[in-house]
Amino acid sequence: MDRIDNITQVYTQAPWRKQLQFIGLFSLILVFIALVAGIYLNVSAQTAKAGREIQYKKSQIETLDREIEDMQSMLAHLLSDSLMEKRAIGLGYESLEINQAQYLLVPGYIERKAVVLAPFTRENLAEAPVIPDKFTEPLIEWIRKQAGWISFSLPEVVP
Repeated sequence: MDRIDNITQVYTQAPWRKQLQFIGLFSLILVFIALVAGIYLNVSAQTAKAGREIQYKKSQIETLDREIEDMQSMLAHLLSDSLMEKRAIGLGYESLEINQAQYLLVPGYIERKAVVLAPFTRENLAEAPVIPDKFTEPLIEWIRKQAGWISFSLPEVVP
């Protein structure tokens, strides 16, 4: 028991040890908070970086789409009838009438068959459903037939 009192007295005589424990605990909490904040900032920075990369890629896609559309427009202009005709005349070609054209028969040539992508057949069409008569009968008539002995008649209105 003496020993426990002795240790207790030593700790009570040294208040700097309690202060040191308090400072250590406070420092540990501060380091933990700094660590959590650092992780949060790191995740936020990575998210922001990924967002910026996505925006950059989207702008690249839009730029490429515009370039493709411009090139398609230029191709359509180059393949227009009037421009093709001017180039053909410039290269020495002449317009032909139908009776001036000569057709050649090539031996062994097999004509391609027309491709039918979606054949139209009557079998594929759905027919209108046929409703039996018993389902088109009015409800009052059906009840009369079922009841048999009950007659439903409306009273006549006398003016």
